[in-house]
Amino acid sequence: MEGLRKGYRFQTLLGVTGSGKTFTMANVIEQIEKPTLIISPNKTLAAQLYSEFKRFFPENRVEYFISYYDYYQPEAYIPQKDLYIEKDAKINDIIARMRMSTFEALRTRRDVVVVASVSAIYNCGDPEDFDVLNIKLARGMEIDPIEISRKLARIGYRRTDSISTEGSFKIKGDIVEIYPTYTDDAFRIELFGDEIDLIQRIDRMNKTPLEDLDKLTIYPAKEFITTEEKIKAAVKSIREELNERIEELKKEGRLLEAQRLEQRTLADIELLETMGYCPGIENYSRHFDGRAPGDPPYTLLDYFDDDFLVFIDESHLTIPQLRAMYNGDRSRKKTLVEYGFRLPSALDNRPLKFEEFLSKVNQVIFVSATPGDFERNVSEQIVEQIIRPTGLVDPEVVIYPTKGQIDRLLFEIKMVKERGERAIVIVLTKKMAERLSEYFIDMGIRSIYLHSELDAIKRVETLKKLRRGDVDVIVGVNLLREGLDLPEVSLVTIMDADVEGFLRSETTLIQIIGRVARNVNGKVIMFADRITPSMKRAIDETNRRRKIQMEYNKKHGITPKSIVKPMEIEVFEKFMQKDDEKYPELVKSVLAFREHLSIDEYAAVLEEEMYRAASELRYEDAALLRDELYKIKEKMKK
Repeated sequence: MEGLRKGYRFQTLLGVTGSGKTFTMANVIEQIEKPTLIISPNKTLAAQLYSEFKRFFPENRVEYFISYYDYYQPEAYIPQKDLYIEKDAKINDIIARMRMSTFEALRTRRDVVVVASVSAIYNCGDPEDFDVLNIKLARGMEIDPIEISRKLARIGYRRTDSISTEGSFKIKGDIVEIYPTYTDDAFRIELFGDEIDLIQRIDRMNKTPLEDLDKLTIYPAKEFITTEEKIKAAVKSIREELNERIEELKKEGRLLEAQRLEQRTLADIELLETMGYCPGIENYSRHFDGRAPGDPPYTLLDYFDDDFLVFIDESHLTIPQLRAMYNGDRSRKKTLVEYGFRLPSALDNRPLKFEEFLSKVNQVIFVSATPGDFERNVSEQIVEQIIRPTGLVDPEVVIYPTKGQIDRLLFEIKMVKERGERAIVIVLTKKMAERLSEYFIDMGIRSIYLHSELDAIKRVETLKKLRRGDVDVIVGVNLLREGLDLPEVSLVTIMDADVEGFLRSETTLIQIIGRVARNVNGKVIMFADRITPSMKRAIDETNRRRKIQMEYNKKHGITPKSIVKPMEIEVFEKFMQKDDEKYPELVKSVLAFREHLSIDEYAAVLEEEMYRAASELRYEDAALLRDELYKIKEKMKK
């Protein structure tokens, strides 16, 4: 806080695992009273942070902003095989809705905390359009239902006469009901002639009034919304660029590319002029935004006020990601442009360059147990958070030779099992993970392996089994490092610790050691025949922290205690036992968040899926979901 008050632009919070970094972040947010963006390296950690910050700030708007694609295959061309790969994507409606909620919160309030992935630096809608393309209503205002209908359609709402879903509205006589995408509630406008007589916020399910309003602003239903004037201007600009590019290709004698580009672009223009939309419309974003070639795109950062605060969580991972996004995206699109599949302006539909990202943020706090060189070099101060509130100290690190390592490992795991605790074994290859796990099972140890070929849901389920005690040991490759909270684990074993490289770097080893720092019996075993520079630095740093922690405990008479963290409320268990084939869409939508949802969030998901099932005429599913929702609401009341 002192650094923020002094105007420091960059600071680092170097906190050991289990020291309460998230709690420190929350206290800084509470004191600074500014809109805050927290960027996480992946969706799993982002969901974990989102859940924690919702508990820290129940009265504030805590939002979750990640890519809304469940599946995404980008458009690409492979010249060596003359193979064109069309874009294929499946949008998750729940995440799309949460993104819209984020935009609405940032443009209407300041007490907002947004937990995001690196999706925060990707192209999104123009914030000015979001501000301008809305509908302001007030009691006493004169407006007829046809005009409301026309305005709602213009900002992405669809009219329906059946069961209403997000992004829709219905008109019954003098009553207009609107169902936005950014809030759980709906709104009812009652007209007396052409005058608005009543505005109410209503319960979406029961239609009961919750609050009478004097004024109401309805924001767009979709992320990318634009005006007819902008479409006309964009089409004109696209035609001009197309003519220039065709001339350029013809001069180079590349007639095939010129013809291909002309056919594809004219087809898109025709759709834009008739429908206001075309597949791959994002590739023309520069023309819609009126940006010059090379100008940065609009991103989530542009929706914040200028004085917002940024935390970059697990910065040693997130900073390299932020650096890499632009070059990876540009490499793919350059090939598409080169071979006539896209106009050069497609290159401006992109994530921010790292320098552009830095220019858009004001004060930044990097958070990591192992900050990288960039964070250390730019930070005006590094604040260490070495002491844990539990009194737990960094684990003892022991090195054993590789000779007889499996026998020794089996002995150590049996001791852990007798104490009712769990173990993690880190290996170098997927094959080794599978074989070692099978060996443990043969030896009477309940074991399971974990590597990248398991999808995200199965990985979460595997870690859940470990915490619950269904298995004694997990054998993994490189998936057990940052951000995983497993207090039941008291032993971590690193096989082939002396193999230098990314999987055994100083940073990786320190992160692995941290996985066992939440248990009072925490111990790390490295099997190695030599001590590498990375091993030495990691062990020296662990011992430095361990010394500080032990001296602090002695001085203050603290007895370390293991962290006891209850499992999330398993409101899903009964529900998820239903036949997956019978409820395919339902299961897919819920699984993505099942580990991180609270009971009230779960109820919201059930309600969302109930409306969707009804809108798709799956009335049996909708009825089952309704019954489940009633049960959950009864549980919430109790």
